[in-house]
Amino acid sequence: MSAFGRNADWLRNIEVTPNPEVIIGRQQFVAAYRLLDIEEAISVVERYEQCNWFLAPIVRLVVSSLLGWPYRGSESDRRRLAAQLPLIALRPRS
Repeated sequence: MSAFGRNADWLRNIEVTPNPEVIIGRQQFVAAYRLLDIEEAISVVERYEQCNWFLAPIVRLVVSSLLGWPYRGSESDRRRLAAQLPLIALRPRS
């Protein structure tokens, strides 16, 4: 998720870099990326919330501060979140 929207520096950088290098912990790879469409982004957020239910209060507080409105985790909140903050899928380029 691009917490600072479409204009986040890291997102703009990967959009203009043909083979962005990604480092996650000890993993390092050249990435293929794509922006998720709204429906897929909603699904990803919902699955994340289901798998990490114990973190929900903290996540909702942080997401609310990023969005500028109270995020409660409802279907309509997820749709609004996905429209405001782009979700990006990264995978190693084959």
